[in-house]
Formats: sequence, structure tokens, C-alpha cells
Amino acid sequence: MTAQHVPTLRHPEKAHRTSAAGPAKPDWIRVRAPSGEGFTRTEALVRDAGLTTVCQEASCPNMGECWSQGHATMMIMGDTCTRGCTFCNVATGRPDALDPFEPGRVAKAVAQLGLRHVVITSVDRDDLEDGGAAHFAHTIRAIRHSNPNTTIEILTPDFLKCDPAVVDAVVDARPDVFNHNLETVPGLYPQVRPGARYYHSLRLLDRVRQRDPSIFTKSGLMVGLGEDRQSVHQVMDDLRAAGVDFLTIGQYLQPTPKHHPVVRYVTPDDFAALKAAAMGKGFQMVAASPLTRSSYHADADFLKLKALRSETKAGLGQKGVSTQ
Repeated sequence: MTAQHVPTLRHPEKAHRTSAAGPAKPDWIRVRAPSGEGFTRTEALVRDAGLTTVCQEASCPNMGECWSQGHATMMIMGDTCTRGCTFCNVATGRPDALDPFEPGRVAKAVAQLGLRHVVITSVDRDDLEDGGAAHFAHTIRAIRHSNPNTTIEILTPDFLKCDPAVVDAVVDARPDVFNHNLETVPGLYPQVRPGARYYHSLRLLDRVRQRDPSIFTKSGLMVGLGEDRQSVHQVMDDLRAAGVDFLTIGQYLQPTPKHHPVVRYVTPDDFAALKAAAMGKGFQMVAASPLTRSSYHADADFLKLKALRSETKAGLGQKGVSTQ
């Protein structure tokens, strides 16, 4: 599939956008092509199980590394999103009906991969009355039943067009980590995330914390879209006001020329400064680097989060940790 065909086949809403070329990629943003026995095994398992992964659909630059270790982020509720965010490479259109057998297939794949920690995400499903909240809950319970020792992290849509109470069903299924990404600063929402609302996303994260404080909350930002440092710091403050535990910050990469352009490539030194600022604002954990993504190293990061919470309860006073 070539870049010029992507907007027509996957993104009809972007087909008539003016193509925009960003700056040349710097050396620090380059990754190796996927290969190896572990990668091939994961690829075959995902294919044979009829599963969708955000690794593939969103063109994640870390797919080769993660799949070679048997880690894949499952994407439920189909591969077609009802939104048209200008940063995202997931296909846009009218989704198929939900597959009631999908939660069981996901649970089986988790067992076959031998995962200690699994990340489940989804497309936006504005066509569903509950936005797919019940399907998330069913998937969490199916994994718990088949894999009682596996911890579960979910990366959810915003459930914007639903009754706010629908998220309670997801929280009550007791995932270990509830992640919802703000993605960018509020001033860029009209261009980057036009179907979403910044303060609604903040309220969603706060509602999760209020309903079950034992669940870790997490959110992520992309940089390089045209934001300024002050606006990023304001998002950090807003997330801390919502009680979010873990923040990820990574470089935006343009999937095709029809997507939002990369305004700049943020340097590793600038990422280190953002990480230091976020730690100073009180996050328990911060991951910030050019290739950081929401699910990157999620298993190891969850163990660190658990250890931090245990130390805090024990009165050891450790404030937080930064991570790659």
C-alpha cells in the first residue's frame, strides 16, 4: 500500500487535503525494520487469531522491537474508526457490528503469548450507544477468567457522545491501568483532534480516579505538532489536577503526506527537559523520548508503578521515577 493510496482507501476524509511534507527525519528517530523469530511468531499468532493490533493499524515505529518480545497491543471493536483525527493512521469509515466472540479470542491470544501484562485499546465507536464500554468490560473479564495472573491495561476512547456513566462499567471490570490520551494541547484540538473535546477527556480521567482510586490512571501527549512549551506545561498541570499517575510524551510522526505535518522534531535534550518538568509537577512516572508511545514498555512500567505505590504506602517517601 503506497502513501498516495492511503488517504483514498483508509482515510476518505483526508483525500482532498493538501499534501504537507515535514522536515527530514533526524538520526535519533530512525528504527530497524521488523524481523526475527519472535516477530514472526507474534505476527502469525495475531493473523491466525483474526485479531487487530494498534501496532499495525497506527504504524507504530516500535512494532519490530515489541513483537520480537511477544508484546502486541490488541485493538478491539474492529479496525475502522468513526473519527477523522488528522494525526492518526487508523482507517476511518462506518464500522462493522461488534463481534461477541472477540473478547474470548483476545483472552486466548494473551494466553498463547504468555503475557504478564496486556494492553487493550480500540477505535472510537460513536455509532454505539455506550461507545463500546460494555465490550471493553467483557474483554477485561474474559482475560481475567483465562489469565488470572495477567495484569490488564486499557487505552480507551473518550466516550464523548454517551452518558458519562457508561465509563463506570469499564472501571467496575477492574483493569489495573486506565489510559486515555489527551494527545495534544487544547489549542490544537480543532486541527488535530476535531472530534474530541479536551476538557471532556480530562473529566473522564478524573471520573475513573474518583470511582476507583486503586486503578492507575495514565495519559499521553505527542509533541512536534506545533505546540509551545507553555501549553505542554499547562496540560501537565491539568492532568495532575485530575490525579493522573503516569504521563507519556513522544514525537509525532506523520503517517502520510495527507496527515497533519510534523512541525518540528523535538530533540532528546528537549524531551529530557519535559520529563524533568513533569516529574517536578508530581507525576508518579513519566516516560518521555522521541519513540515513546502509550504502550511502549508498558509491562515493565506497570511493575514500577506498583512498587512506587507500595513504597508510598509504607512511608518510604519516594516521589516518583522517570523512564524511557
